Order: sequence, then C-alpha cells, then structure tokens
Amino acid sequence: MNTNKSVESVAKVRVRFAPSPTGYLHIGGARTALYNYLFARHHNGTLVLRIEDTDQVRSTDESMKAIIDSLKWLGIDWDEGPFFQSDRKDIYRQYAQKLLDEGKAVYEEDPAKGKAVVFKMPPGPAIQMNDLIHGIIKFEREFVGNIVLIKSDGFPTYNFACVVDDSEMNITHVIRGDDHVSNTPKQVILYEALGKPVPKFAHIPLIMGEDGSRLSKRHGHTSVGEYMDIGYLPEAMFNFLSLLGWSAGDDVELMSRDDVIKRFTIERVKNKPAQFNSKKLIWMNSHYIKQLPKERLFELSKPYFAKAGYDLTKFKEPELTRLVDLYRERIKVLSEIAVVTEFFFKDKISYQPEAADKFIRPAESKSVLETVSAELAKFDKLDHELLEKSLRGICESKGVKFQAIAQPIRVALTGSTISPPIFETMELIGLDKVRIRIKEALNII
Repeated sequence: MNTNKSVESVAKVRVRFAPSPTGYLHIGGARTALYNYLFARHHNGTLVLRIEDTDQVRSTDESMKAIIDSLKWLGIDWDEGPFFQSDRKDIYRQYAQKLLDEGKAVYEEDPAKGKAVVFKMPPGPAIQMNDLIHGIIKFEREFVGNIVLIKSDGFPTYNFACVVDDSEMNITHVIRGDDHVSNTPKQVILYEALGKPVPKFAHIPLIMGEDGSRLSKRHGHTSVGEYMDIGYLPEAMFNFLSLLGWSAGDDVELMSRDDVIKRFTIERVKNKPAQFNSKKLIWMNSHYIKQLPKERLFELSKPYFAKAGYDLTKFKEPELTRLVDLYRERIKVLSEIAVVTEFFFKDKISYQPEAADKFIRPAESKSVLETVSAELAKFDKLDHELLEKSLRGICESKGVKFQAIAQPIRVALTGSTISPPIFETMELIGLDKVRIRIKEALNII
C-alpha cells in the first residue's frame, strides 16, 4: 500500500461501488469494484458499498448475497456499508421537495401510472465534464431533456438517487463503466441544481469478448460465481481483472495484491475497450495453483472431491495432501483435480482406449508387467526411492529404455499415459492396489 500520500489527500478520496441486485456479479461489474477498491487503497481512502435496490421487480436477496459473496471471494473489502437505497426513500423525497419548493421541479400526472416528480432542464450552455480517462466530454441540454426524479410508485430514479447518495456520502470520485456516460450529464445538472459539489468522473471502457463484440454469455462464463465454481483462484482473478484495461508498465503481468495496489493509478487506465483473454486467465490460474501451499491446495480441492462422490474418510489426510501436491502441475483449474486423480479413489479403473491399445494389449507388455509383478513380490511396502532403484535396475539388465516399462505400468495403474513421476504414484497408490491393478492388466492381455 502506498504510504507516501499526504494526510490531506487521504481525507479527500472517497469512492463507492454501487451494484444493483438484479443478477449475479458480472465480470465487468467485478472490474469496476476492483478499480474502486484499488484507487481507495492506493490513496488510503474509503470505499463505500451501496446496494441500488430501487428496482422492486428485479431486485432479489439471492442476487444481493451472490454479489457480496463474489466481492468477498475476490478479497474486495469495503469500509462503509452496505447501504440500501430502499431504506433511504425519505431522504430522496426531501431532496425532491427542495427542488419542488425552488421551482426547479414539478409534479406531472400520468393517468395510467400516477403522479411523478420531474426536474425541468433549465436553458444554458452545454453540460461539460472532464473525465479522468476520456478527457473533456460535452452534452447539449436539448438532447438531455427533463429528468424524472421520483417515479409514480414513490421510488427514485437511478440518476436522482445516485446524485443524492453520492452527495450525502461525500463521494469524491465516481469510477464506473462507459455505459454510464450517458447518465453523467443528467447527474451533473442535478448536482448543480442541488448546490452540491460535482465529483470527479472516470468512465472505464467496456470489456469485449475475444471476437471483439461486447462480452456476453455467448462468449462463455461471464459471472464471478461461475469462475468460483469452476475452480479459479481469487488471486488469479484479482490479478487478471486488474489488467483488463489497466497497465502496470514494464510489461509486468504477475503481481501480488499489494503490488497492484501500490502501482494502481487512474492515469494508466486505458481509454479503449479491453479484450477478455481466456487463455491468459487460465495461464495465470495455473501459475497461482503452483504457488499454493499444499495444505491449502488440499482444502480448496475438497469440494470437487465431494462433488465427484469420493469418500475422503477412507484415506489419510497426508496421503490426500500429497496426492494434490503431485498433481498441481497437471491442472489449470481446481475442478480438474477430481478428474485427473480418479484412479486413486476408485477400486476399478477405466483405461483410455488409445493408451490400452498401445501399452496394455500388445503381447510384449505381458513380459514387462510380469517382471514388475515379480519384483514387487520382494516389497513389504512401497518406497519411491527403492522402487526407482529396483525398476531402473531391471531396465539396465534387459538393456531397454525406462519408458519401455514405465508406460505399461502407468497405464495399468492410472488408465492414462500421463501422471506425475511413476515411482511417487506407485507409492501413493499403495502396494496392495498396485499388485491388483497389474494383475487386472495382465488379464486383459
């Protein structure tokens, strides 16, 4: 965290993340939350969480919980809130009444819907703002028009509630997506009408899919919750999202949370749309999986073992911890761990057809597996160092390369041609299971 900022600048920085609980936390919303978090932490400022739940039809408790869970998973903590707009209706009415009393707003009757409070756009020059990312943006008043403040159902509109809340909460910087640019002139004019200071705006360009169109479900997973379920790590997602439209400079990509906070500035946020790169996210995730302490990797793997129906109580925790540690190099997301380690949990394994055809069914495999079976008869228990010495000795005596016996053993024990080092794998499976599986492989030949 940057500790070189003055006390004066610390006191000034107040930002907010204000999601609507009408769905799950989208990747774009998560990035907005992250940039507000990074800006606040970089300046030792304050992050406010505000739930904009004035849409009575679409807002749900389920969505609100999913959003908060996603923020916590990402490690985005807030300093104040959550505040709920549905609890603040009286405040919005007071501000609307102020504008009515000053003649800046009027009641308008809709025979079908009822009475609403409408702000009348006053004449004047173009509405102008200096966006921290895009520079000067101007809006002609005639294209903005009048602004509904309070709907006929008594709830405030988004633009009015947003202005009142940001004023009441002393928000200094509004960092949000480009899709809100069109709301900004309405908000600027309302700040001025209420006699409130206008915060600084920074509109982040949108995120595009890999085909160049706006990121949507047709591109695959778009909510943070989906990535959580698949088995992406919060460290990887935090790092990846920070680079979706921002650059740390020096071509640096892999950064810790503290590194990102220290480096983050609005000036380095790009003014062009960012492109989602799933390959980079997978690469980052596999990197962070490799960095995990083995005990934490095992804890994170448990839900995926449970979902696959594996009974972990049949095994000792050190064995399971070693299992996931051996396989960390072979997975890119945590959900893959239950697939690649299936052979360990099941009594009967299934062979990959191509692997069986190449390394089990050929007649020459019989001699290999019979030799290994005879050698295993000398062991009371398996030790990977002794196994390596013994099996490599067989290769030397027969004048064959180690792969000539390693692959038939690997397929016989795991059903696949790919595994961690075969000696550690054999030791982990255990002597009894190894003997049984080699015997079963011999029965196929």
